[in-house]
Amino acid sequence: QARLSGKRSSGGALKGAAVMGVLSAVIVGPCVAPPLAGALLYISQTGDALLGGLALFALGLGFGLPLLLVGAASGEILPRAGAWMETVRRGFGVIMLGVAIWFLERVLPEALSLMLWATLLVTTAVFMGALDRTDAMAGRAARLGKGFGLVLMVYGGVLIVAAASGGGTVLRPFAEPRLAAPAKQGLPFNPVSGPAGLQAALAEARLAGKPVMLDFYADWCVTCVDMETHTFSDPAVRAALQDFILLKTDVTAHNAMDQALLQQLELFGPPAILFFNAEATEIKSHRLVGFIKPESFIRHIQQALAL
Repeated sequence: QARLSGKRSSGGALKGAAVMGVLSAVIVGPCVAPPLAGALLYISQTGDALLGGLALFALGLGFGLPLLLVGAASGEILPRAGAWMETVRRGFGVIMLGVAIWFLERVLPEALSLMLWATLLVTTAVFMGALDRTDAMAGRAARLGKGFGLVLMVYGGVLIVAAASGGGTVLRPFAEPRLAAPAKQGLPFNPVSGPAGLQAALAEARLAGKPVMLDFYADWCVTCVDMETHTFSDPAVRAALQDFILLKTDVTAHNAMDQALLQQLELFGPPAILFFNAEATEIKSHRLVGFIKPESFIRHIQQALAL
């Protein structure tokens, strides 16, 4: 940052802005992946390359143009750095650590995830002065900071107790484990694996003259777990799917067969739900990617069944 700031003179601002844009792309990349995947999925389903290309161009402008404007203005439109920036920097540091734990929740046991959250909250509270003696002449900001610190410390203690008792989530510490609920009230899925397994299951469904719903699932896919917990467990959803043959492919391992099936069906990965008619032909207009509430899912099922 210091080197780029030194290029402001003799026309160096534009060069600095260009370099900052390139470096920012590395940071923005993971953030832009979901909308990018959505746009690519829309293009693959509709075949409208023009509209899809314009959407991607607008997406690129939306991310890149503000960075170029800030860089070209040599920082004049940004607030001046000062002592307050140190507090902002530390605050965002805590947020980034929280995001890291949020991503790790997909692969770590719930009790360990809660311990990480508790560690972050308690440590942050200590740095905010929750355990320090408050001076009688302390200002409102210092007292407010200590108050928030005490709240974080208390909640961190609650998470430690929850982790010791088996764990839930950071927002629902004493809730049942995420992966335990679907096992109690799940749909009667038949497991399939790889392109050959899917083709064999579709052949059986064609002989039976029944439509098929195929669910792509992975343990690390939070949306997949939410679908099983909140949507697939709904009695009305189960009733709406009684005429379907239900198939599920677990791509948690993401092995060669999983990758081959995803490539064959032109999918980026879970979550995804595909519908096939009684002739074992996919109804591509009714692909689902992402979470959907039970009421909307039932309407979607009825539309697919009509086709």
